[in-house]
Amino acid sequence: MTEISKLAELRKLMMSMERSLGLQDLSAVERDIYYAASELSQEGQDIRTVGLIEHSLLESVSRPTFFRALKSLVTKGYLSQCHSVNRGRYLVNEPLD
Repeated sequence: MTEISKLAELRKLMMSMERSLGLQDLSAVERDIYYAASELSQEGQDIRTVGLIEHSLLESVSRPTFFRALKSLVTKGYLSQCHSVNRGRYLVNEPLD
């Protein structure tokens, strides 16, 4: 199996997992933000916008695109703003099937 064939198999597996979690309708940037947020959060702890912006999955995303996608994820219910502080902190919610 060639390297590109292995990569294609991984991509198909990832797409299948995204479908099973209900993530297939998110844009690529929204998915990357959600993945980064999920990785950064631990046991219900909030995550900071700064931590997301600096995450390696998001280093090539422009700030305006990042903030549009972040707002979209909040609107769609994948993330929610932490109410214990003014702004800039989010909680990760389970994917909505």
